[in-house]
Amino acid sequence: MESKTFTVTGTYTEKGSEKKFSKEISSHNEAFAREKLLSTIGSKHKIARKSIKITMVKEKGAK
Repeated sequence: MESKTFTVTGTYTEKGSEKKFSKEISSHNEAFAREKLLSTIGSKHKIARKSIKITMVKEKGAK
């Protein structure tokens, strides 16, 4: 399996304010990219998955 790069964008709520994010994730498919992002942001900012809203997942280089 080859690894692809996905750009994941969205928002998360932290301490009552909404913050935007855009992150490049290396993954085998879109589902794993979403999972990895939820895990990374949740762990780094100590927030629950329900506070993270993913608005777009796009494979880098895809047309």
